Amino acid sequence: MSTYVLGHTNPDSDSIVGAISLSYLKNQLGEDCVPTRQGKISAETEFILNKFGGTVPELKTSYAGENVYIIDYSDYGQAPADIKEATILGIVDHHKLGDMITSTPLECWIRPVGCSNTVVYEMYKSFDVEIPKDIAGMMMMAILSDTVIFKSPTCTKVDTKAVKELAKIAGVEDYKTLAMDMFIVKSGVEGSSARDLNTRDYKPFDMNGYKVGVNQLEMIDITALDDKKEMILEDMKKMKEEDGLHTMIVLLTDIMKEGSQMLVVSDDVSKVENAFNVKLENNQIWLDGVLSRKKQIIPFLQPQF
Repeated sequence: MSTYVLGHTNPDSDSIVGAISLSYLKNQLGEDCVPTRQGKISAETEFILNKFGGTVPELKTSYAGENVYIIDYSDYGQAPADIKEATILGIVDHHKLGDMITSTPLECWIRPVGCSNTVVYEMYKSFDVEIPKDIAGMMMMAILSDTVIFKSPTCTKVDTKAVKELAKIAGVEDYKTLAMDMFIVKSGVEGSSARDLNTRDYKPFDMNGYKVGVNQLEMIDITALDDKKEMILEDMKKMKEEDGLHTMIVLLTDIMKEGSQMLVVSDDVSKVENAFNVKLENNQIWLDGVLSRKKQIIPFLQPQF
């Protein structure tokens, strides 16, 4: 019986590459593991897979009765609807500990680093398993994406060390230039609908019984979205009603200016304003230096609920 490895809904590059890299490691350790995904891959992830010859994991939305490894999250809100009917053998993550519980002991690797693939890299080292060239390249790119080329406050010395060692294995000399090419692809918005943009990196959170959704668009230049903001805000209102959210936030993150424009629709905007000590104007505010949802948004927002 195969064990499935899966990242979160609306999978980003870390979730997809993590499913691939963790599956390979587990297979080398004698387990029969298959990488899977819960949704379509992004243009950025497609760029990474194409660059290093990776295969898109199979789409799987039901896991009832299956054995699984979870990577890049530990919240029920980001899991398949039937995850409670699966047996979770392990969790590999770099976020806060979520609300998942298990009925049996599990393997758990959760580290305060910039990327889940950095944790997987440490696992390869711990088990003394050689990382193949193609997987090393994909892991390197996932870490560069999650750490915003080392600019994110979530980035650690472990992340930078991992990238340098993975780059050597992958035979990549100028990994920063390659990462910029990746972010150019990631920044593409032409032809995208408001719903496409609002769900590109969307994550739902349960904050003491209140449903909060936070999406983040990381771009080289967010002015490309100037003429789409009203469309984005209108669709945010629709998503809020459709999903029964108390608050929805979209972060337009400019990696060159190193900050984020925060768009908000909420039943009580004072919770957001108090969290960041700001006053919203036309449902938005610029947050200088804010690049990380997990470290600079959620920890400040959650106590307000």
